[in-house]
Amino acid sequence: MVVQKEFLDRAHRIVWCTVATVGPDNRPRTRILHPIWELYDELTGWIVTRATPVKVRHLTHSSYVSCSYWEPGHEVAVADCEAEWVADAATRQRVWELYRDAPAPLGYDFWSVFPDGPSGESPALLRLTPYRLRLADVETLSGREVPLAWP
Repeated sequence: MVVQKEFLDRAHRIVWCTVATVGPDNRPRTRILHPIWELYDELTGWIVTRATPVKVRHLTHSSYVSCSYWEPGHEVAVADCEAEWVADAATRQRVWELYRDAPAPLGYDFWSVFPDGPSGESPALLRLTPYRLRLADVETLSGREVPLAWP
């Protein structure tokens, strides 16, 4: 649970994340997104986003994503995850409030982007279930130490 906690701390401090998907042409595509993570019995990530045709096509082809955080001091946190669209209204509302209630810069009020709220047609919700985590810093990137990983 130490790696999961450190991952969550880094992700919430860095906030913006490069998320990679792979499409039917087997070529990767990246975008910058704003996941929020919860750690109870397991680490779970959430992304409020638009279900664009590219994202839908890519996640239909392969439900796996790689989420990479980096900051200028070279702290790195990477989560390789299975991603799934969540349509459940209660979960969408709960995650919407999770973002709204989180302190800045992690917290975000989506009403300005999605005026119809969490049950509107435009916002979509992705659940991220990590199957691998990696943490690195200047010492591990230079080869002086071994990076933390899970499992």
